[in-house]
Amino acid sequence: MTASTMQAQSPTAPSSVAPEAPRAPARWQAWRHWLGQRPSVFTLALIVLVCLVVGAINPSFFQLPVLFDIVRACTVVGLFALGVLIVLAAGGIDVSFAAIAALTMYSITKLVLNYFPDTHIAVLLVAGAASGAVLGVLNGLLVHWLKAPSLIVTIGTQYLYRGILLTFVGTVFFMNVPAPMDAFGKLALWRFDTPQGLHVVLPATVLVLAGAAVLTWWLLNRTLIGRAVYAIGGSLTIAERLGYNLRTVHIFVFAYAGFLSGLAGIVHVSSTRLANPFDLVGNELDVIAAVILGGARITGGSGTVGGTLLGVVLVTLINNVLILAGVPSTWQKVIIGAFILVAGACFAMRKQG
Repeated sequence: MTASTMQAQSPTAPSSVAPEAPRAPARWQAWRHWLGQRPSVFTLALIVLVCLVVGAINPSFFQLPVLFDIVRACTVVGLFALGVLIVLAAGGIDVSFAAIAALTMYSITKLVLNYFPDTHIAVLLVAGAASGAVLGVLNGLLVHWLKAPSLIVTIGTQYLYRGILLTFVGTVFFMNVPAPMDAFGKLALWRFDTPQGLHVVLPATVLVLAGAAVLTWWLLNRTLIGRAVYAIGGSLTIAERLGYNLRTVHIFVFAYAGFLSGLAGIVHVSSTRLANPFDLVGNELDVIAAVILGGARITGGSGTVGGTLLGVVLVTLINNVLILAGVPSTWQKVIIGAFILVAGACFAMRKQG
């Protein structure tokens, strides 16, 4: 009786142990899915890695003046990146934002210097944002009317806006900007002198980026137009079945990107206290790289404000701080490219998870 009982139980004994074997793969799948749903964690890890490496090589990196410099360098790039984010989330791409900023900032600076030198900075910011939005609306209308890829359209408008600036507006550097811009650029949230005699300033211009970040987050997460942006970027066919208006979304996202570009132009002139028509153009790939490193898919339907800002910090660190670690500036693009490739492989988990 005992032997038969043992024979009956013996086939079932291994089955109670068998489920233990796949635990490691299951945990790996769960971890991969978790990371795939939170791509900004990977970006944050890269930021920490860069900071630790640079700080280990040059301990002066861990000082408040360096932090303030990073924040200052992030401001204009961050404004551009938030605009690119909302276009990418809708399944498009915009490379004309730097040209919009250059045309807007130079035209307004020249106009104010010649005719309205005492215009309040709030008016200038509104004028810059409104001018950029108008140019952005033109992008949106052309994308909708021509039914062409937004990359092709915005390459065309990029050259168009640059041509208008250089041909009709001017190419002379303005070394003395309007007094309101100069005062805004010098305005500080916090300033102090270090024991080494350095004058450290946290500029008030970062408030513009903070306000733009809050506004962008609210639009994407708390409004119907934000849902439409993600829906159209995720699946155009499904979005149309749900009744979303493609024309309205196209105009909105490109107008919003232009709006932020115009703001960035005025902030740039105020910060540098120099109006140069050749400024800003050429950093388009850095901005797009920041948004992608922040977790946005180039095909649309994804991306967050927090991730985008982390991507901006990472690209700014590479472009501005690696010199402290003795890394030649020629290697900056190599490192950014390598990070993008690694991030692309990591973010692919979202499709496999």
